[in-house]
Amino acid sequence: MKVKKYIWPVIGLAAVGFSVWLLYHELRGLSLDELWDSLMAISARDWTLAVAATFLAYAALAGYDHLALLHLRRHVGWLYMTICSFTTYALSHNIGASVFSGSVVRYRAYTAKGLSGAEVGVLVAFCSFTFALGTIMLTGLVLILQPQLSERFVDVLPVEASAATGALLLALVGLYVLGSALRLRPLKIGSFEIHYPQLHIVGRQLVIAPLELIGAAAIIYFALPEAGNPGFMIVLGIFLISFSAALLSHAPGGLGVLELVFITGLSEMDPADVLAALLVFRLLYLIIPFIIALFVVLGFERTQLAHQKE
Repeated sequence: MKVKKYIWPVIGLAAVGFSVWLLYHELRGLSLDELWDSLMAISARDWTLAVAATFLAYAALAGYDHLALLHLRRHVGWLYMTICSFTTYALSHNIGASVFSGSVVRYRAYTAKGLSGAEVGVLVAFCSFTFALGTIMLTGLVLILQPQLSERFVDVLPVEASAATGALLLALVGLYVLGSALRLRPLKIGSFEIHYPQLHIVGRQLVIAPLELIGAAAIIYFALPEAGNPGFMIVLGIFLISFSAALLSHAPGGLGVLELVFITGLSEMDPADVLAALLVFRLLYLIIPFIIALFVVLGFERTQLAHQKE
């Protein structure tokens, strides 16, 4: 058991080390002055739009928890739920596979509101599935509209994707919707049952999940210069690949992985400009929320301790 506890941290650190090594070879000719110039070139308007995109992303993430609670038919106040969702994702995005990330935060927060451990488990699984659903749906749409996207990663991706791949991904989403519409029997895993959400909840999943991903990708898009910018759909497609790779790597905050995939995918742009946009993304989407989340957790635990002493 002790060995298993260290597997994911080791994998994450190995992913960071390997990605940083690859990045070094990609960026060894880049100077800090060039990076600073690229950051200073981002206009106040683009900073404002990037901040607005951040709010959109985190508002949609709160929608994940809201839909999960609807599915469970449990009521938690909007403010409490929004703060819990924000804190959960702000920590898990930065910490990665650590035991201190999403599941623990949700368990502490929602059991305090009367949910059982099993219900919190369903909520976590529902939110994770909603994210996966949005990723599959948007990737399918991007591949249909921009089937040449995979050519940007011909040297790093083991398989090629095309418009047909996109159609297949959308068909999978369609099967999920059909399963909900037909009210298929729940999937049983031992004594555990996974029920299809009601159709009105599925419809909201298909809106909220893409909105979160679009908001997150828009942060980077607005921070990129117009010169050489391939357009939002390409940036969105690269973001979906990079963010998925970062999650699979279990690297804390996707450090190194995100940068490597983006610089590879946007080879026609100045690496300094791409790196500057990713620094903006890390600041708005990861670092500032992480700092706020730490204070929220400390405040919550202090409140819980005070209640226990009463």
